[in-house]
Amino acid sequence: MSQRVALIVNPTSGKGAGRVIGVQAARLLREAGHEVVDVSGRDYAEARDRARQVVQQGVDVVAVVGGDGMVHLGVNLCGGTSTRLAVVAAGTGNDFARNLGLPVRDAPAAVAVVDEGATRRVDLGRVSHAAAGERWFGGVLGAGFDAVVNARAQRMTWPRGQMRYNLAVLRELPVFRPIPYAVELDGCRIDTRAMLVAVANTTSFGGGMRVCPNADVADGYFDVMIVGALSIPAFLRVFPKVYAGTHITHPAVQIHRARRVRLEADGISSQADGEMFADLPIDAEVVPGALHVLTPTEVPT
Repeated sequence: MSQRVALIVNPTSGKGAGRVIGVQAARLLREAGHEVVDVSGRDYAEARDRARQVVQQGVDVVAVVGGDGMVHLGVNLCGGTSTRLAVVAAGTGNDFARNLGLPVRDAPAAVAVVDEGATRRVDLGRVSHAAAGERWFGGVLGAGFDAVVNARAQRMTWPRGQMRYNLAVLRELPVFRPIPYAVELDGCRIDTRAMLVAVANTTSFGGGMRVCPNADVADGYFDVMIVGALSIPAFLRVFPKVYAGTHITHPAVQIHRARRVRLEADGISSQADGEMFADLPIDAEVVPGALHVLTPTEVPT
């Protein structure tokens, strides 16, 4: 069935893979009989503005080509609407795509999902912020060490990929100190000093760091990880375990479940889906089924 597809490509994703995969995806979508409206811009803001205009005019699908940052753009275009999101994963981490069993760096398979896949309704996080207003996130929102590292990694031009994030960790860790937080979970307040707090709709961020390995994108809850104050040597021992999700057995790591979360800390910013988000304090709530996303008819387990 022919559909009207708004296509947004980040050509720099995945060390340039986004450009190649984007060209392939556009050609394959047109060959399949879909009307493709390319709303890619010279930068993120221009693409967002062009896409918003086209979505308001009416499209069946928003297809984003890139990594988790492009997914973040897609969920903010499609969240709370009936417009379906297609993810053509072409980034370095692709955490959202992997969580949902979507094809990764495979344009023909991704286009096949648009043609033949199923529409799945999944939860999103909705954040209310005094200055930034209301925004959505699809994966993990973090506030603390991860946001500091993410900001440094985005400023770095070398190396590329996951090694850039790992190098940013090593540079920030010696000067980082635990942060005094107030964390409110469904009205229950926790005052603590912590390395970071992560509010997870999906299991992972940062290219496979399974911060909340039991998070479920369709259960109507956040999994909230609090990593308590640790010495640098202790943090370095715990950190590698996050890739297997085994860090949750450490006594400094707490996992809570909540529908509503408020985070407060002085001078701390947050990141969500790998994008810089907003300064604390912020309020986040799960909105069940807020996103219609295209997935394979048989999702890999």
